[in-house]
Formats: sequence, C-alpha cells, structure tokens
Amino acid sequence: MRQVWVYFIFAVMGLSHCFAQPIRVAIVGLEHGHVAGFLKQFPNQQEVQLVGIVDADTNLSHRYAQQFHLDSSLFYTQLDAMIAACHPQALLVYTSVGEHRRVIEAAAQHGLSVMVEKPLTMSLEDALAIRRAAREHHIQVLVNYETTWYASNRAAYDEVAKGALGDLRRVVVHDGHEGPKEIGVPPEFLKWLEDPDQNGDGALYDFGCYGADLVTWLMHGESPLSVTAVTQTDKPQIYPQVADEATITLRYPKAQAVLMASWNWPFGRKDMEVYGATGYFITVGPDKLRVRTKGQDQESAGTAPPLAPPNDGSLHYLAAVLNGSLQPDGDLTSLETNVVVMQILDAARQSAREGRTIKLAPLPK
Repeated sequence: MRQVWVYFIFAVMGLSHCFAQPIRVAIVGLEHGHVAGFLKQFPNQQEVQLVGIVDADTNLSHRYAQQFHLDSSLFYTQLDAMIAACHPQALLVYTSVGEHRRVIEAAAQHGLSVMVEKPLTMSLEDALAIRRAAREHHIQVLVNYETTWYASNRAAYDEVAKGALGDLRRVVVHDGHEGPKEIGVPPEFLKWLEDPDQNGDGALYDFGCYGADLVTWLMHGESPLSVTAVTQTDKPQIYPQVADEATITLRYPKAQAVLMASWNWPFGRKDMEVYGATGYFITVGPDKLRVRTKGQDQESAGTAPPLAPPNDGSLHYLAAVLNGSLQPDGDLTSLETNVVVMQILDAARQSAREGRTIKLAPLPK
C-alpha cells in the first residue's frame, strides 16, 4: 500500500509540473534590437506567455508583427491600457536605457516585476530611485546581460569561490564589437545608442556595464574604492556625440579590475581574465576556458559544462524568480548588484569628463 502511495505522489508531482501555468509577460518598447532575440526564443519555450506589446511607434510595431507573425491584437501604444487589458505578471523592457527608470517606476505602481536589458539605468541617482520603488512595492527588478548565461563565467566564479586561484588580485574584462553602425543594428536602435541622453556615453555604458557586472559579482557586491576612466572617440564621423572607446580601472583594497569597452574591436568579443595569487582563469566566449594553477607547467584549455536550468537563460530564470523557486541574491541579474554597477558607470563617466580619479562613498542602504 505504501508503494502505491509513493507512485501516486510522484504522479501528482509530475502532473502539477506538466500543467504549471506559464508566466504572463508583456514587452515594453521595441527600439532595443535585443528584443528580436526574445521573440525568436518565444515559440520554443513554455515558461512564459507573451500577452502584450507596448510601443508608441505603430510603424515599428507593424514591422515586428510582420517579421515574427504576431497577432495585431497584442499591440498597444500606451502602457496603462495594455496592463488593464492584458493583466501581465511581469514586463520585459526593451526601451532605450534612458527610459528604464520611468518604465520601472510605472510598473512598480501596478505591482509588476520587471526585467530590463543591460544596463539598469543612466545614473546612480536613477538606480537608487528604482531600488526605492522596488522595495516600496515589493517587486523584482532584474537586469539581463548576455554574459550572465555564459557557462565560462560561472566556471570562473566557481574556481574563485573554492579558492583554486588563491586570493583574487586582478580581473580584466574585454567587451565590444566593431561598432553598432558597422554591424548593422536597426535604425531605431542606433538612434538612441549614439545619443548621450539615452545611453550614457556610447561604448562606456553599452559595453562597460558587462565588466562592471561581472567584477561586482566576483567581489560579492563590494563597491570599489575608486574609479578611473579614459574615453575617446576614434570615429567622430560616425559617433560625434559619444565615446566609442573606454577603459575603466577599479581599485579595491587588495585587487584591481580593468574593463575594456569598445566599438572598435576588429571582431566581437566578450571574455574575461581572472588572476589570483596562485593561478589564473581565462574565459573565451560562452564556454571556452584557459586555466593555469600553481604546480602546473603550462595552461590547460577546455570547455565549461553547460549551465543547468533555471540558470541557463533569461526566460528560465525569470520564470523561476516569479514562481518563487529562485531568489536573485547578489547574482549577475540582481538589483543590488546592478546598483553597484551604476555606481561604477556613473563614476566612470564623471572621471572621463573631468580627467581625474573618482573616490566612491559607501552606498546608502
């Protein structure tokens, strides 16, 4: 009889999993080109259900409807109207970075959690305002980076955490590509990428945020003591208003980090070098590794094991957070991590403008 009950319990568990309701999500904004990646994923997953799309540009909405064979009933021009009609549980924000705070604060008023494309926002002031709204209305605010879902980065973090490299001494992060115009981003995307009022300062924000996020994660949320940044525009005929080259140096009590963000790489790249007192770990793209530790005559190369759900992609992760099975506690997507990221980027922008090192004050709790 006991065996029958065990089989029954497992059967119920299996059925409850099969009939779990997907998370109802809506897209806000279509001017961020990464939205196409979500719409490509959408038909091949069961974690989320797309219930609405908001964009004031009806021509842009029509283009996406045709490209991805979306029903016209999904589209709205006003956020409040979409929320009233579609009742989403979360918003996926694909606006310009300059619009993030406005959209997140509006979502908070409706009690809706949010996942935005990187970076979180434009300034530390905005980041702290977002944190206040999230706390007051008890919502999740998550930040999506491509590199969060790289198995190589998780492998590097795990090696540091278990002490395989000794005390952390230096991190060097390279991120970027040939330039947004050069790689052919859509015109609505390019328009705000090269606008300092909507994207901070070109490559400094667009790609500096990746390294700031990874280093803050490796440093367990610790803010650096100081930030020094140098930016320049090597292609003023293409990007007259923003920097296309940036180098950010972060100083910690016993470590340094160098973030190299560029719209001038000969090829797209996202890789990281982590140096400890007794070894190093170098990531190359999503899953390739180069490692050497004390006692080894030469480095070894390999491939990181695949990430397991729900940590293998933004939709798996979002669903797990919203259904309560995962807490974003100091990880790459978490609001607390990304407030520190904005502290770094804001200081880097100030440092580059003023030509001096910026010493950081402790963040308000």
